[in-house]
Amino acid sequence: MKHDITPPIVKSEEKWREELGPQRYAILREAGTERPFSGELLNVRDDGTFLCGACGAELFKTSEKFDSHCGWPSFTHPNEQQNVRLLDDVSHGMRRTEVRCARCDSHLGHVFDDGPGPRGTRYCINSLSLDFKKV
Repeated sequence: MKHDITPPIVKSEEKWREELGPQRYAILREAGTERPFSGELLNVRDDGTFLCGACGAELFKTSEKFDSHCGWPSFTHPNEQQNVRLLDDVSHGMRRTEVRCARCDSHLGHVFDDGPGPRGTRYCINSLSLDFKKV
């Protein structure tokens, strides 16, 4: 069953900075990237749901997670496609597809077309952009 994640969350950058703290703010609101293999959620295998670290929107299930050996949590697809927005990203001299939370517009990571299974996608997501809710 699909659920809309409305209404959108809109806050001032000052409020986001206050709520998220410096590390999470740099990732979620300034489109930063954490160092590979440094994230606390990289090796989480417990059943549960990965949530947006800024607004709590449900993004990925553990069943969609796989070890891509890239250094960041990787997922084959979002739990609900409507919960993420995909944007062209031409920063750093590369052409990539950025993944953002559809509810609060926070940066999550990038999606690539080198993943397993029939979809062939790898959602490469920063641990600092996620929270985990164990089932």
